[in-house]
Amino acid sequence: MLNEIVHIGITVSDMERSISFYRDILGLEYKGELMMEGPETDILFRLSGCKVRVAYLNGSSELFAPPVELIQFLAPRSETGHPDLHKTSISELCFHCEDIDRLYQHLKEHHVECLSEPQSFDFTRYGFGKSRAIYFKDPDGIILEAIQDMIE
Repeated sequence: MLNEIVHIGITVSDMERSISFYRDILGLEYKGELMMEGPETDILFRLSGCKVRVAYLNGSSELFAPPVELIQFLAPRSETGHPDLHKTSISELCFHCEDIDRLYQHLKEHHVECLSEPQSFDFTRYGFGKSRAIYFKDPDGIILEAIQDMIE
């Protein structure tokens, strides 16, 4: 019934700050934005008087994935949540990278909160291979992951 992921939506509190993070720090390409409002938007989001700013980013030369859709509710304002890796929800958005140590240093230089240093995993006994991964947070505390495949 489904055949591909079209985009991955993230509700943010400050669109400019989030665009800057995903574009300038993570290297995603800003593709453009739109404004959603009107009866269809109210019905879709189950809100009255809904006005939503939406921006799309993807297509960096080092990333092949569906676009990230940033969503900011201008009216009514969205509630500030507390993203939690340990609660039932979408736990993280994972990006592939070529050099996780370089990425980690880049994130630290830009004062991005990382949950740990890169960690190594060997899942060959399960048929998945070896990798190194880190979790880090976007400006709203949303958990992101970066993973590097390790070639033997």
